[in-house]
Amino acid sequence: MNTRHIGDTGIHVHEIGYGAMHLSINPDRRPTEQESITLLQRMVDELEINFIDTADAYCADDTETGHNERLIATALDGERRQRVLIATKGGSIRPGGAWKRDGRPEHLRAACEASLRALRTDRIDLYQLHAPDPTVPVEESVGTLADLQREGKIIHIGVSNFNADQLERAMREAKIVSLQNQFSVVNQREDMAMLRFCEEHHITYIPWNPVGGQGIAPKLGDQSSALEQIAAAHSLPAHAVALAWLLQLSPAMLPIPGTRKFEHLAEDLKAADLTLSQDEMASLNGTA
Repeated sequence: MNTRHIGDTGIHVHEIGYGAMHLSINPDRRPTEQESITLLQRMVDELEINFIDTADAYCADDTETGHNERLIATALDGERRQRVLIATKGGSIRPGGAWKRDGRPEHLRAACEASLRALRTDRIDLYQLHAPDPTVPVEESVGTLADLQREGKIIHIGVSNFNADQLERAMREAKIVSLQNQFSVVNQREDMAMLRFCEEHHITYIPWNPVGGQGIAPKLGDQSSALEQIAAAHSLPAHAVALAWLLQLSPAMLPIPGTRKFEHLAEDLKAADLTLSQDEMASLNGTA
């Protein structure tokens, strides 16, 4: 099993993790609870995936905050839990199903306590600020996470949806081991510079929507002819090639594809065995 490190913590996990959001976010499309539990257990037992990303806000609305965390806790109860690093997030809320930010210290403290209960643990492996709150200084939000870390309630701190200035300010308040931003072969945007910054400072870059977003994966070839051609040449689905591109782009990269299907996730892991040529990498760089 090839691994990736979490910051400079000495912790290594499978080089492809799992983003669990789609098990909870849409009540009309999400699997049943038992289907989700089976998927989570099979990915740990059969695929050896040992990094799972979740959030308290991965739910239909604020009446079921923590839905995704509770699913994971149920699925990984017992011995499996010892084999998996769970990363969760706080700082987003879902009033009426909308996405809003709440980075106030009092909210983050309450959210962390609720996540501890939902995950049935006394400390969280990696706790991430879900997004900066424009009404709260980054220093206050991240400083609260640093306080929770000193209290032993979280082990490591990460941030998500941060720009360069916000990340540097966060780093002055706490040791940041991960950055989770949107990034994929079809959505490279300006984050290539952020990736290089993370490499320099030993911060793991966790791209969300690493194959372009839920529902987009089957159409990746339509968005990038180069990707379509490379996938055909290797007899692999486009989403596996997209993940292979991320893995080869940087050793700091830790993709977390999300899916409701075990078979789809097994296809994702084929990316770990694919080595793209320099010409193939070059043809995919800057395709967005």
